[in-house]
Amino acid sequence: MNETLRVMEERRSCRSFTSEPVNQEDIDKIIRAGTFAPSGMNKQASIIIAVTNKEIRDRLMEENRKIGGWSEGFDPFYGAPVILIVLADKKIRTHIYDGSLVMGNMLNAAASLGLGSIWIHRAKEEFESDFGKGLLARLGIKGDYEGIGHCAIGHIAEVGESVAPRKRDYVYYVK
Repeated sequence: MNETLRVMEERRSCRSFTSEPVNQEDIDKIIRAGTFAPSGMNKQASIIIAVTNKEIRDRLMEENRKIGGWSEGFDPFYGAPVILIVLADKKIRTHIYDGSLVMGNMLNAAASLGLGSIWIHRAKEEFESDFGKGLLARLGIKGDYEGIGHCAIGHIAEVGESVAPRKRDYVYYVK
């Protein structure tokens, strides 16, 4: 089977990461894959914030936990040491779709490198908050961006469930 298709079929969300750091070369490859995602009219509406700083990662985790309504001590990033945040320019009509494709490319790229990944939501709410706006300002990011998602990546601590069968009515052909 073609390697790209195999990765897409076998990739699963990882909900248990080790604390082992991800090497910068792999992080860069995953980010690069995200930058090559298709986008409406090639407007490239998305930006990626790569968080490897543990203090900032933990502050993001805490904001995400609060938004999700979980108890103190819960880590919605499942211990992943790297968080790649995708945001997209609201002025571009296809920004949500474009950002979603960036997320998909990065999730598949992580799997191709033998790393675990998971899409974590609530980026929209995070970057509408004072915390998120403050982070963007600190990074010098100007504009009106919507948080699309967090691509949490790291080394897999526990192998997840096997591939579930695809539903019967997934595809309808018009010939």
